[in-house]
Order: sequence, then C-alpha cells, then structure tokens
Amino acid sequence: MRINAITNWAYGVTVLLTGLSGAAFILSTNSALEERRAVEQHLALDTLGEELALGAEVRTDEARLYVMRGDERHLETFHRAEEEERKREEAIKTATSFGASQGEIAALQETMREAEALDKIEVAAIEAYQKGDRTTALEKLFGPEHERLQTALLDTVARFRDLTNARTGGALNEAQARSDWFAIAAKTMLGITAALFLSVLYFILKRRVAMPLTRMSGIVTRLAEQDYAVEVPLDRRSDEIGEMNKAIHIFRENGIERDRLDAERRLDQQTKDLILQMMHRLQACQSQDELAEVVARFAPQVFPNLAGHLYVLNDSRTLLTRVGSWFDPQHSAPSFPSSACWGLRRGRPHVSNRGHSDIACQHLDDDGAVGLCVPLTAQGDTIGLLYFEERSDETFAVEASRLYLELIAENIGLAVANLQLREKLTNLAVRDALTGLLNRRCLDEALNREPRGQGGKPLTCLMIDIDHFKRFNDEFGHDAGDVVMQYVAQIIVDTVADAGSAYRFGGEEFTVLLPEAGEAAGFELAERLRTRIGTTPLSHRGRILGTVSVSVGIASAPDDGPVATLLTRADAALLDAKNHGRNRSVRASGLTFGDDQARRSLA
Repeated sequence: MRINAITNWAYGVTVLLTGLSGAAFILSTNSALEERRAVEQHLALDTLGEELALGAEVRTDEARLYVMRGDERHLETFHRAEEEERKREEAIKTATSFGASQGEIAALQETMREAEALDKIEVAAIEAYQKGDRTTALEKLFGPEHERLQTALLDTVARFRDLTNARTGGALNEAQARSDWFAIAAKTMLGITAALFLSVLYFILKRRVAMPLTRMSGIVTRLAEQDYAVEVPLDRRSDEIGEMNKAIHIFRENGIERDRLDAERRLDQQTKDLILQMMHRLQACQSQDELAEVVARFAPQVFPNLAGHLYVLNDSRTLLTRVGSWFDPQHSAPSFPSSACWGLRRGRPHVSNRGHSDIACQHLDDDGAVGLCVPLTAQGDTIGLLYFEERSDETFAVEASRLYLELIAENIGLAVANLQLREKLTNLAVRDALTGLLNRRCLDEALNREPRGQGGKPLTCLMIDIDHFKRFNDEFGHDAGDVVMQYVAQIIVDTVADAGSAYRFGGEEFTVLLPEAGEAAGFELAERLRTRIGTTPLSHRGRILGTVSVSVGIASAPDDGPVATLLTRADAALLDAKNHGRNRSVRASGLTFGDDQARRSLA
C-alpha cells in the first residue's frame, strides 16, 4: 500500500476524532456558560433581596434619627433612600427576567407590600413630627406595629433568598456535572487521536521511510558532494520511495550537465555583481576624474579580454575627449569630433572592421583592428562614448555581451549627466549669473574660514569699483552696462589667474582675495589690473563706449589689522581713491582715518 494512501486514511480518522473532540469541547463550553448564567442569576436575585432588606433598615434609621435629632440631613437621606426603594420596586417587577420561580416572585411581592406598609408608618411619623407632635412620631417609629412589619419584611427577604439559593444551587450543580462529563469525553477522544497519530507516525516514518532512507543516505551524501560515479541500486518498490530511487538515477545522469550550467550561472552572477558594485560606486562619484577611475577599475574585471577608452563630449557637443582608459588601447584617437563615430551618429552600439562587413569609424586607425563603440546617453541626450577593442585573437562576443554593455553604458551615462548637472547647479549657487565670478555668499564663506587671530597667514583684499558706471547705463542702456561689467570681470579673472579668487561684491563693485600675499603684492596686482582695464576701448552694437577706469582699495591681514575688518578697511581705501579723483589704487595702511567719510566707512 502506498504511503500516500496510508497517510490519507490516518488523516481522515484523525480529522473525525478531532471533530468529535471539538464538538465535546463545545458542549462542555456551553454547559460552563449555563453554569455561569445560573451563578449570575443567583447573585442577581440574592443581591436584590439583600438590597431590599438593607434599604428598609436605612429608611427606618434615617426616619428615627430625623425625629430624634431634628436634623434635615436625615430627612433628605430618607427621601433619597425612598427614591432608591422605588427603583428597586421597579426591579422586582422585572425579576422574572432573572429566571425567578413563582414562589420567589410571591415572596418579592409580599416584601413589596410590607415595605409599603413600613413606608406609610414612617411617612406618617415624619409628618406628625413636622406638625410638632414628636411623641406621636416616636410612638409610630418605635411602636409594636412598626417592629412587627420590619421583622416580617426581614423574614420574607430571608425566605426569598432561601428559595433562590435552593433553585439556583440545583441548576448550578446540574450544569457543572454536564460540563465535567463533556470535558472528560473530549479529553478521551484527544487521547485516542494522539495514540493513532503516534502509531501512524511510527509505521510510516520508521518502517516505510526512515529505514529505506538510512540505506540510501550514503548514496545521497555522495551525490550531494557531486560524486556522480557512485552506483545506485535500483529499487522496484511501487511507493514513493521507489519513485525517489528512480529520481536519484535521473539526477545522477543529469549531474554533469547541471555542473556545466552552474558554472555558467556563477560566471554570469559574478559579472552581475561586478556591474552592481560599479553602479554603486558610480553613484557615489563626486568628480569626473573619480568616475573615470571607477570605470577604468571595473571594466577590465567585467570584460577581461577588452581594452577601452571612456570619452566625454564637450559643452558644445562637437568634440569627444578621453577621460579614462584601461589595458592601453592602441587604435582610437585621444580626441576626435563627434561626427567621426558611427556609434554616435546612429545612437546605438557599432562594431568596426568585423570582417570588413561594416564601415569603420573615422577615429580608428587603418590597422584593421576590431573596435566597439557604445554611446553614452542620458534622458535621450548623448554625452559620451565607451570604446572597446580586442586584446587577443579571441572572438569579439558583442551579441553575448550586448545586454551588459548597454547596461553599463546607460549607468555611466547617467552618472556623467548627474555630475555635469551637479556642476551646473553648484555654479548657479556660487557664481554670479552675469559675470561668472563667485558671488557675495562665497566671499563671506571664504573670509569666515580664515583664522581670526593674529597668527594666521597673510591675506590681501582688493575692493574694485567701476568709475562713473551710471554713465554707461544712462547713455547707452543697461545692456551696455552689462557688457562693461562682463569686460571688467574677465580682465580681473585673467589678471588674477591662480594667484587668488575673484568675487562680485554687488552692483559694479568686485572683490579679489589674494592668499599668502602682502599689501605690496596686492598693490602691484591692482595697478596691473587698472592699467589693463583702462587701455582698451569698448564698443557695443556699433557704438563706441569709450575707455573704462576703475578705483581700487587694498587692505591686508593680519599685519595691518584682523580679518574681521579686512573688507571694511579695503572699502575705506576704495572710498579714498574715489574721493581723490578715481582711477587709482589706494592702500589702507597709508590712510589716516581722520577723514569723516573714511571713519564712516570703517564704522
């Protein structure tokens, strides 16, 4: 018999016994609920009787205290107890909802009548007291009739509680016995189910499964170690173990093929892991040089038989320049026009000189080398080129590697585009849009980075102002004024070069910071700058603008003052240059700040 059939029979019997056990548990639970309801009814009726007796005693005590002491608080308490008594009388009328018997209901009704009689005597006593007849009130409250009624009420309440105890106690015992019986039945069925389960478990797992598997464990272990030379004896059983034996035969026959496929998958996974690492590092690059280094490091690992170059287009999209390479390719130029590559023209990978069946790119030499050009694109725009060439006579497996080549090219293109975009955004954030110089915020940050003490390195500041700049705007228009500022800014950049940094301070004013330069070197550069600006006439849209002159103020730190006042002192020197005729350079160290305007500037 098959293991599956045995398991199904055992499963069916187990489900049946489990269902019967569950039903027994449910019945036991229902009996427990009935037991709980009986307890609840007993407590409710018992509490009701106790509240009736207690309420009668409270009313009587409050009425007597009021008559004896005359304190209105006892009268108020009596009336509140009377209201509560009426509520309990309403509850008595609905006692049938608690399952009260006819005898219990009769006892409750008798209690109501006795309570009403007591209430009448107590109300009459209170009225007599309020009329001034205290003696009559005391006789009514302490008289034999009141005592008789009160004793009768308490006896009736006790009889009511005895009746409820007898009835609910019987119901409780009956429900408890029924619950215990169903619980025993459920536990018995669970025990039978467990015994059946263990029996089947022993028969199937040990006799039909464990023992044959133990015999086959050595074979399976060797097969798991990929030792496919092991002999597998054929087991002709018709159950699942026999089918497993046949499957092991098939597994052994297919082992060698599976090894080959696994090796290919491992190589493919290794390539994917390298590409993934390359992508992660490309995303973290912060400069084009870092990106070129990442590509040059990972491309040889992904394609070990290919040398290559990484090219990037210039801003005008006309020239490709090499920024990185690996394995020293020999057949492609270091830079070439974008029109010289068929891959860029077509917008897709292009193989040159593959058996001379296709046209070769013009940036390759005439040695007949096989090259692959893969365009780098981002959001539809071409931004560069990946170039590969063979290192040996092995087949150039373009088709097999096309997916990886395109994936790498796409990610490199996106990384280059992100770097270019980041550079543009950085320039927009730190440079003046009109002149291309660094903006005022960069100037403040540069000064804040300088040491504030007297022991720092020398730093010289030039404050430059275009003389009579308003004349250009008024006579030739604001476009001409923009041309003048751009002209002055360009000469400042060319003159300062690597000696310092140029900033647009605001309006027609510019600032130059010269690190590690003294005031004398700053004055020399200012004169050279002023001479270059003043010796070249300007024209705009066919109109001669004339020559441009500038005034320059020079200040240094820390010898002539702290960095904190560097701009102020340079501005004061500039103001002095403008006050003395413009088109001149003035050192802040030569000023005597008795001049009111200079003092205001320093303030």
